Order: sequence, then C-alpha cells, then structure tokens
Amino acid sequence: MSIGIVSAAYIASAILFILSLGGLNNQESAKRAVWYGIVGMAVAIFATIFGPGMGNYFLILIAVAAGSYAGYYVAGKVEMTEMPQLVAALHSFVGLAAVFIGLNAELELGTVLALKEAGGDLSTLAGFAEKLAHKSPVEISILKVEVFLGVFIGIITFTGSIIAFGKLAGKVDGGSKKLPGGHMLNAGALAASVILGLMYFGGSGIWTLLLMILIAGFIGWHLIMGIGGADMPVVVSMLNSYSGWAAAAIGFTLGNDLLIVVGALVGSSGAILSYIMCKAMNRKFISVILGGFGGPSGPQMEVEGEQVAIEAEGVAAALDEADSVVIIPGYGLAVAQAQQAVSELVKRLRDAGKTVRFAIHPVAGRLPGHMNVLLAEARVPYDIVLEMDEINADFPDTDVVIVIGSNDIVNPAAQDDPNSPIAGMPVLECWKAKQVFVSKRGQGTGYSGIENPLFYKENTRMFYGDAKDSLNKLLALID
Repeated sequence: MSIGIVSAAYIASAILFILSLGGLNNQESAKRAVWYGIVGMAVAIFATIFGPGMGNYFLILIAVAAGSYAGYYVAGKVEMTEMPQLVAALHSFVGLAAVFIGLNAELELGTVLALKEAGGDLSTLAGFAEKLAHKSPVEISILKVEVFLGVFIGIITFTGSIIAFGKLAGKVDGGSKKLPGGHMLNAGALAASVILGLMYFGGSGIWTLLLMILIAGFIGWHLIMGIGGADMPVVVSMLNSYSGWAAAAIGFTLGNDLLIVVGALVGSSGAILSYIMCKAMNRKFISVILGGFGGPSGPQMEVEGEQVAIEAEGVAAALDEADSVVIIPGYGLAVAQAQQAVSELVKRLRDAGKTVRFAIHPVAGRLPGHMNVLLAEARVPYDIVLEMDEINADFPDTDVVIVIGSNDIVNPAAQDDPNSPIAGMPVLECWKAKQVFVSKRGQGTGYSGIENPLFYKENTRMFYGDAKDSLNKLLALID
C-alpha cells in the first residue's frame, strides 16, 4: 500500500472520527455516530498494518485478533453498572501503550545513534529506525521532548486510571486519601520529573526516563487517591483527556498524523467535558484534581427529623392521584439494573394520561452520560429526558417526584449549609414538589458519605429496598 493511499485512509478516518464525536451530542444520532467511529477505526487499523515500512504481519495479525476477541468478550460480559470502571481500565491501556512506545523509541534511537558512531551501514535500517537515521540533531532533541511528554502523561494516566478503576469497582476506598504533606509531595515529584527530563534531554541516558516513570507513576496514584468518590465522573473524563494527550505526544514521536489528530480530539473533548461537569458542580477544575471533593470549613448543619418509610401501596396511591411525575435516576438505578422496570412504569403512567419526565443531573451516576445511556437502553422516549437546567423550575408544579438511587444530586445541603462539602453545587430541587419518594436500599449516606436532609423532610417518604424489586412491586399495583 503506497504512502498516498495510507494518507487518504488516514484523512477518511479522521473525518469519520470527527463525525462520530459530533454525532454524540444527541441520542437520535448517537447510534450512527458510534458506527462512524467503528468504521473509522477499522480503516485506520487496516491502513496502518498494510502501510509502507510494516513487517512481521503474522505477529501483528495475531495481536489484532487477540485484542479484538478480548474486546468483544469483555464488552459482552460488562453490565452498564460496570461501565465506568471499564472506561477507566481502557484509559490505563492507552497510558501504558504510550509508555511502551516511548521507551521503544528511546531504545531504537540509542541503537541508531550507536550505529552512526560506529560507521555502520544505515541502508539496512527500515521503518521507524530509518526515520531516526535521517533526523538532524535538532529533530532528535525535539523527538526526546515528545518521548518524555508521552511517557510522562502516559504513566500518570496508567496509575491514575488503575486507582480510578479500583475506586469505581469498590476495590479501593472511595474516600479522599492523601499522604501527609500531600500537595508538597506532588509538587516535589513534579519538580523531580522536570529535573530528570532536563537530564534526559542532555543525554544522561535511559535511566532518567525509567526513574521519571516511577516518580510520575506516584503522581498519578497520589492524585487520584486524593479525589473523593463524588468527583469520580470528573476524574473519568479527565483521565480520558490525559490518554488523548499521551496518544498525541506519541503520534508526534512516530510521525503518525492520524494518531496526533485522534489524540487531540480525545484530549480536547475530555478536557471540555471535565470543565462542563466542574461548572455543573460549581467546582474549580484545579481544586478537584489537586484536592479531591474538598472538606467542610466548619461544623456541618445537623439534620433534624426522621426518615419515614412507605410501602408500595402508598406510592401507587400517590401516583394514581398525581397528574405530573418526575423521575430522578442515579447510580442506584444502574446497580439494581432497574431501567426496564422504570421504562414499564413510565409507559403505564403515560397510558393513564399522566405527564411523566426524567430529570438528569450532569454528574448523575459515575460516568458522564451514564443515566442517558441507561434510559436509552430501556427505550425511554428521548423527548421526556430533560437536563437539570430544563426542569428545575418545574418542581414546584410537580405532584410526585421519584428519586431512584440518587443522593448528592438531590441534596438540599448544597444550598442550605455553607459548611457542606457540596456547598454551592447546583442540585435538582425536587424537595419543592408536593411529594417525594426516595427508592434506596437502606439509610446509608451514599458514595460520597454526605448526609442528605431531603430524606428527613415532611413531604419525603423512603421507599426502601432494591430498586428493581421495589419497582416491580409498584408495577403490580398499577394498571
């Protein structure tokens, strides 16, 4: 395959990736957008494998087949509940790939330079080594900067994603855990990495790169350990951004234009998404990344009253009398896999002539867009799924609100308690409705560990139990 055909294939892939990203802005075009991405990646892989300078086709095809099967198998096994940790795990693969490619580039560069010094025959070189042999000293210096940045960002992405995976999967404590002098440790590790980078640029050898990997790996581990559970949606999108910039840096190293374009798309979109979510949470991006979910500046407001339970019969009676209903889904909906039951409930209520809508907070669940995907999977009509800004003003005119597995995004302490860890965070003001029913497993405080005064309000009743079981009981009482 000629370089011209490869370039044309790369351009086509880049256009398909851009169309894919643009098509994800609404649910109607999302399925088509996914196919754009799939076709674009298939074209990119084919053009890369059979492009000029490639060899060892047998080994490459084995690797592609093994990776394809692994992806197919994992995708078939993973439930929507586990999607956030799967995304975090995939980010770690991108970071690790950047590290391996950067180290390989440095080893290859060392081999080529040694061959040059020995007066060897450079015509025997092929592929990436041949490109290195024709680079000027200035280009080699630029290459080292690209390698260093790719490895540095890659290893932070790798270790940070591993910790994010552990927190999302419940294998690592979801709270904010920092070593004593946490910020100074991070700053010191960053300074040490910069010094090692300067030494590496000065020709001190690959040992500086290896030592930097250990130190930067600590930065990634410590940064994500210091971020609390409520900020995990931001962490996932941030790591997505990191993986993109790592890929872009390695794209410069390899001279692969498509990798640069794709890395820039992923990096910039991840950064924009992180900013949007931080804005939705009234949080500063830097404070999220460096400090976790923060902490109270003083004693938090004490919650008065008691949680009053209700059975399915009481909820059914309220729904029978209601004209307008709003459902607020959260991570508990995903855990219980209750989306199909929710969809059936909506269908029956709408058939009865009631107005039913969903209220989606920007950071509901543990992954950006988590709730939207769940509802789309259950074939909930797109037009009744509304964002927080579209529906918040309607709660005072709503008869019944059903909260399913949500905590922080419906917590009035964000507005009422200046010492709350979520003070100032925009929330769904569901307590302004006439009646609120909260479906929860028990009286726990949720992923972030913050008490919720909503559960103690006079117009709130607690509908305890597994969300799927509770909704099925409710469905049996609704014609």
